[in-house]
Amino acid sequence: MTESTFVLPLWADLAAVGLGSAVGAAFAHGFQGKNRLDLLGVALIGVMIGMGGGLIRDVLLGLPPATLQSNHYLIVAIGASLLGMLLAGVFHKLNKLIILADALLIGLFGALGVSKALDLGTPVVPAIAIGVAAAVGGGAARDIALGLPVAIMHVGSLYAVAAAGGCGVIAIGFHFGIHPYICAAVGIVVCAAIRMLSVIFDLSLPEQRRLYRRRVAAEVAVETGAIAIITPDMNPGAAANDDPRGSA
Repeated sequence: MTESTFVLPLWADLAAVGLGSAVGAAFAHGFQGKNRLDLLGVALIGVMIGMGGGLIRDVLLGLPPATLQSNHYLIVAIGASLLGMLLAGVFHKLNKLIILADALLIGLFGALGVSKALDLGTPVVPAIAIGVAAAVGGGAARDIALGLPVAIMHVGSLYAVAAAGGCGVIAIGFHFGIHPYICAAVGIVVCAAIRMLSVIFDLSLPEQRRLYRRRVAAEVAVETGAIAIITPDMNPGAAANDDPRGSA
């Protein structure tokens, strides 16, 4: 393909930044009690999610971050974060809306990442990896900043799997010379569909599911008294043999 024929336009990048910032700010605004964030903290989380994917993509490609080369990105990110704060109540009442927006966001950032990588001549497999990193990077940064378990590392998320599926579809389209807009649209739909199905049907990778069920079963058994809690003054050998969490 000729040079610069597969990169997606600026408005798509800005749409991803805006959607990410709004969803991120709405998510952060929902914290209550001692974990509640002030307005600056909420805005920072929103901007972090909105701009994080693009930053990771460009750093991996060895390029100056596009989000820092124009005034548009930061203005859109801040404006969308403020909008996310205002609409936080609506978002949290319609939890499915947040899940859908998050799924579309993963697909959009993945599409932007893999298409830019392919356009620059990056081999297919690394290009897909860059797309996945761009798709999940903002969410991972959010979780780390908020002191939460990183979602992509836990059972039932299928964030990275969904992103890889969407990016793989785009890479296939690139190989066959399909128009980038069509490739991106199909890739985003595939990614969002995988993510939504994983939430609706509680899907996860088989090994993750097996380990998760064993851990939950052990915790329930301890809480109900079916298994005695091992204390430090008990026989260490007995603790290793009797506590199922040690083998989980």
